[in-house]
Amino acid sequence: MTEYYYNWNMFSSEISMTRKIINSAFILIILLCGLFSLTGCFEFRHSPPPPNYDADKVLDLSGLWKFTIGDNMNWRMRNYDDSDWEEIKVPSSWENQGFHGYNGFAWYQKSFSFPQNTSDKNIYLHLGYVDDVDEVYFNGQLIGVSGGFPPYYQTAYNAYRRYYVPPEIINKTGDNIISVRVYDAELEGGIMSGNIGLYRAEGILNPNINLSGEWKFKTGDDSLWSQKSFNDSRWSRIFVPAHWETQGYKDHNGFAWYRKSFTIPEGYDEEKLILLLGKIDDIDQAFINGKFVGSTGIWQEGETPTEFNRNNEYLELRAYFIPDGVLNTDGENVIAVRVYDGFRDGGIYEGPIGLITQKNYREYW
Repeated sequence: MTEYYYNWNMFSSEISMTRKIINSAFILIILLCGLFSLTGCFEFRHSPPPPNYDADKVLDLSGLWKFTIGDNMNWRMRNYDDSDWEEIKVPSSWENQGFHGYNGFAWYQKSFSFPQNTSDKNIYLHLGYVDDVDEVYFNGQLIGVSGGFPPYYQTAYNAYRRYYVPPEIINKTGDNIISVRVYDAELEGGIMSGNIGLYRAEGILNPNINLSGEWKFKTGDDSLWSQKSFNDSRWSRIFVPAHWETQGYKDHNGFAWYRKSFTIPEGYDEEKLILLLGKIDDIDQAFINGKFVGSTGIWQEGETPTEFNRNNEYLELRAYFIPDGVLNTDGENVIAVRVYDGFRDGGIYEGPIGLITQKNYREYW
């Protein structure tokens, strides 16, 4: 009995000591988590803006914007009358300006004149950080999307908004309208922070013929989808560049195709051109008018890719030389892009998107 009592006391003492160690470790973990959350080691509230993001500002757009809650796609139209809308400050949450507790859709609008004697090339709209989701129209044309709207909601509150503005949609002699559709799911909402304005970027690879914007899109895989004559009228529309997860395809991994119809402007008849497809997650094959023009990644005919991201293909800039005789300079052309995504984010997610002359491409590099 004495031996049993002695062993039990030893065992009980060991249990007590173990509990003390576990409790101490638990307290230490809690303290470290608190410290990391303060220093940002566990989570970054915001992704960093691009380098020198406040350089070469051509127009400051901070200040009062027109604003209304609700949702109506007619509000994106260039000539829509917003005279009965409220005015609120940008950047700032709408909760701080009389809309406390409001979650849901809202729209912002800003009218301005483009600065005289300023080039309209390489212009980017900086909207900073928007909580939670946004799509942006410049003179009625969609130029950017971040996050996913309901019913495929996905927040992008920590993404820095920087959207390319094609020069052909900028009005240099009159008013321009920026319309921003926003959805906020909880807590604060709106165009929250950042140096809001138009910026001119130097040293950026920009296409001579811009093809960013709405493309046709379909999940699945069929070799017929590469052909120019294929009827894609029933396909969905998707914004390029942006991940497909943020545009209604949140859980899709595997094959998908993009298609885009375009014409070649006058003056490029004798130019040799390169197709720029930016960055694609994960691998791709590109066709113009049914002709193969380039690919990135390991492809085996008739088989689902088993090797991707082997060499970080999703980070590679796609630039495909277009052989002579492929482009139609007198009519319609069709680009078809076959994409395979192995996991997580997928699609044509970052620009530049379009066609560039070989001369300008060489000079850039």
